[in-house]
Amino acid sequence: MDGYRVGVIGATGAVGKVFLSLLEERRFPVRSLRLFASPRSAGQRIRVLGQEYLVEEVTPEALEGLDILFISASGEVSRLWAPIAARAGVLVIDDSSAFRMDPTVPLVVPEVNGEDLASHRGIIAIPNCSTTALVMAVYPLHRVNPVRRIIVDTYQSVSGTGRAAMEELREQSRALLDGRPYAPKVYPHPIAFNLFPHIDAFLDNGYTREEWKMVEETRKILHAPDLPVSATCVRVPVFICHSEAVHLELTHPMSPEEAREVLAAFPGVEVLDEPRAGRYPMPLWGEGKDAVYVGRIRRDASHPRGLAMWVVSDNLRKGAALNAIQIAEMALQRNLFPTAGRR
Repeated sequence: MDGYRVGVIGATGAVGKVFLSLLEERRFPVRSLRLFASPRSAGQRIRVLGQEYLVEEVTPEALEGLDILFISASGEVSRLWAPIAARAGVLVIDDSSAFRMDPTVPLVVPEVNGEDLASHRGIIAIPNCSTTALVMAVYPLHRVNPVRRIIVDTYQSVSGTGRAAMEELREQSRALLDGRPYAPKVYPHPIAFNLFPHIDAFLDNGYTREEWKMVEETRKILHAPDLPVSATCVRVPVFICHSEAVHLELTHPMSPEEAREVLAAFPGVEVLDEPRAGRYPMPLWGEGKDAVYVGRIRRDASHPRGLAMWVVSDNLRKGAALNAIQIAEMALQRNLFPTAGRR
């Protein structure tokens, strides 16, 4: 076979654009490519893989001719089109929250639980971008010294909301520096020179939906349904990269030196931990990079079996587009594509 017939729903969005660039960077075997977006964006032309492609509105007929479909759109879009594509024998890799907690749909970070891909029924979900960075940093430690409890506070960039939020931060910053008013449109409060602990809707238990995603998704990926997890998610005036302060309670005491060795040996994780020299993960260094960066690794002074660390990851790459394409690569390597969708 000389390649796969690939479709992308959400091709004009922030994640979609990164995904298309990764198709080139990673030389994914593409035989043909179809790009889909909302009616508002349909008709645009995007150059990728050395060719210019017309962005279309998605139709059932267009999906039938594909081998693999990447979706990076709203949950509503995914709930509509993912089952249609899967029934046509297409492997669907979905970036929305629509199927993440469906017990019949694997929720996968390849380095952590790639073996779960084998149970797919045509749809594979990728986690929330903040969850992906968390499990990449926690799992290497968890497999040698089981984690008993996780407390995580996130500092999430505006690109997690999309292009409109990035533009709002840009224009709002200019306006405030010029002494001009700029009313928020995307967010409930001004984001320029500000931050707020409010990502997604609030639930009856006091957590936001974003925070509860981290709780449930982390448990599912780690196969630890009863693992205590608490999250506080904060939106910050950063364009790209999510940062996280992570506090772990482990089964046995672990020194920072041992934790650094374990993390440094894990694929996809880079340890950047020389705080006295000013070397620690920051969004400015993480943007455009594939790795999940971990630093400020230290004993948690509040617990004898505790560790604290600081994590930074590009939410558009490993948090979304890269994770999706790694899933496709692993499915290809393990011959896990649906037979009905292959020619």
